[in-house]
Amino acid sequence: MRLLKGHGTENDFLLLPDLDGAIDLTPAMVSALCDRHAGLGADGVLRVVRSENDPDAKEMAADAPFFMDYRNADGSAVEMCGNGIRVFLRYLIASGLVVSNAAVATRGGIRRVRARGDGDVIVRMGLPRFLADRPVATAAPSLPTPATALEMPNPHVVVPVGGLDELEALDLSRPPLVEPPLPHGQNVEFVVRTGPRSLRMRVHERGVGETRSCGTGICAAAVAVAAADGVGADGQPWRVDVPGGSCEVVWHADGEVELIGPAVLVAEVEVDDAWLRAR
Repeated sequence: MRLLKGHGTENDFLLLPDLDGAIDLTPAMVSALCDRHAGLGADGVLRVVRSENDPDAKEMAADAPFFMDYRNADGSAVEMCGNGIRVFLRYLIASGLVVSNAAVATRGGIRRVRARGDGDVIVRMGLPRFLADRPVATAAPSLPTPATALEMPNPHVVVPVGGLDELEALDLSRPPLVEPPLPHGQNVEFVVRTGPRSLRMRVHERGVGETRSCGTGICAAAVAVAAADGVGADGQPWRVDVPGGSCEVVWHADGEVELIGPAVLVAEVEVDDAWLRAR
């Protein structure tokens, strides 16, 4: 089996080309591939398939020829991945399937992506949806903190943190406690304001653990802070720093959120089929 490795702000993925939709990507296969000690290691798998060849994307095929079938490291299927879709476009360009932009089908709907000449990729992420719940989140050693819940379209809980020292001290080796939890689980973003329109963030992703970055979470954090500030969708950029780098978020006046950040292809690998069968 041939795969590629890539990352967006060090949120890393394995890309599995499967244009005909012939591969049965099971949770066990995903977990084996993403295992950082016994496999290739990644936060998730991006299966590249023509939309017409996948039942989850067939209805979108006329408007979005390619489907990003994203699975977390534990094998669970996910609505969208903001860092992953930028890497997905890098693969489409490198493979000659598109020139510089694409409409990509995801479980969260169609997302439009385009590459800039400076190495960054821009994603139209859709509309945020604030949830009525105000959950309380706890990660040791911090105290329980009221948070903001929203979908982007993945479910997120954005938690304000008082300072950088407190942010660095958080134990995210296990899932933060969220009460009440969101119906389908949640990514939890802990956020510190570092300037008038700049933030620092750490994230615990459902089905993965703490990751170096989360694209939908970066968007959720910027939107939550912009809403709390009362500036809302003013079309001005926010900078969000994560352990793996930096991205820019623009919440446009039409309500759409745009994510801008780097995406890199690192390697192409051939997996031993006997090893994969044994796993």
